[in-house]
Amino acid sequence: MELKKVVLAFDSFKGSLSSEEAAARAQTAIGHLFPGCETVTALVADGGEGTTEAIVRALGGSRRTVRVHDPLMRPIEAQYGWIDGGCTAVMEMAAASGLTLLADSERNPWQTSTFGLGEMIADALRAGCRKFLIGIGGSATNDGGCGMLRALGFRLLDDRGRELDGTGGSLAELRTIDDRGAMEELHGAEFTVACDVDNPLFGPQGAAHVFARQKGADRQMIERLDEGLRNFARVVERHTGTPIATVPGAGAAGGLGAGMKSLLHARLVPGIEMLLDAIGFEDMLRGADLVLTGEGRLDAQTLHGKVPCGILAAARRQQIPVIALGGSVEEPGPLTDNGFTAVFPIVPGPVTLAEAMRPERAGANLENTVEQIMRTLKYLVKP
Repeated sequence: MELKKVVLAFDSFKGSLSSEEAAARAQTAIGHLFPGCETVTALVADGGEGTTEAIVRALGGSRRTVRVHDPLMRPIEAQYGWIDGGCTAVMEMAAASGLTLLADSERNPWQTSTFGLGEMIADALRAGCRKFLIGIGGSATNDGGCGMLRALGFRLLDDRGRELDGTGGSLAELRTIDDRGAMEELHGAEFTVACDVDNPLFGPQGAAHVFARQKGADRQMIERLDEGLRNFARVVERHTGTPIATVPGAGAAGGLGAGMKSLLHARLVPGIEMLLDAIGFEDMLRGADLVLTGEGRLDAQTLHGKVPCGILAAARRQQIPVIALGGSVEEPGPLTDNGFTAVFPIVPGPVTLAEAMRPERAGANLENTVEQIMRTLKYLVKP
């Protein structure tokens, strides 16, 4: 068998290899056995950390640094990407409103806010951007996006007409949304939001009950936050005329999905779908004989919005076989049953987790595994 074109689309092997490093190792192995084969590398991520970098690098964009506020309203610098000559902004909400910006002792979704994300959006709007690609993973907040809305000029009022601060703790007091002062630049702006959970806004599977504990909430706070989100849903429905609470993804990022969907008219999509569309992955696939993908762990959850699943869906539309490689593989059966041609672990034998994740070791294991796959294709598969 002679391979003419292989597309390499790996997620990062977290703690070991970046998307680019994994692809480079695979490229080396392919070159040993098929020196004339064209390899195309797609830098990919799942809509969380690394998404901005992947899109900006793939499309030759640039980065912009802006002064904003962190989840506890302390001044920080955050970056976002520009592509399409500055017409499109690429952001990760975690850059301004993420959990990693706080010490463990500072985690408190009653007090945290998405105001900083709103400041990033406002900066991009003023600079002329009208299309936005935003990943909303890793939030420190449970404010329904109210902090973001405040930064964009919305006023959130209680029953006496006093303006609220837009934190998670303020949601129960919300009675009115005043959008008369919202930035004029929002008219005509298009928001695509990477959202990889389908949780509703409130209830047992909602934002507070499922995600707030890891953000610092105790049981009592979770109940109070959930009540706040219920109230937020009532006020939003009264303001827009459209129910929002049960829209899949409304509960993402502490209800930010609901705020962006209802008041910024955002489109909520899986993170990998947003990224692949942005980088033109369908075009990269044309004429390919094979796709190699993978990530640190492959298991049943891989089929639920993870990078390899998105790669598989795109490749199957063009009837291109996909082989997945993982640092560890659990239950390969469901993966192959759902369309992967084959699934391979890259670790060749018993080893400690720390040793398996050592970058040089992980890289060598990936390269060796791909080389064995290439040898199989070259010598055992008949043309």
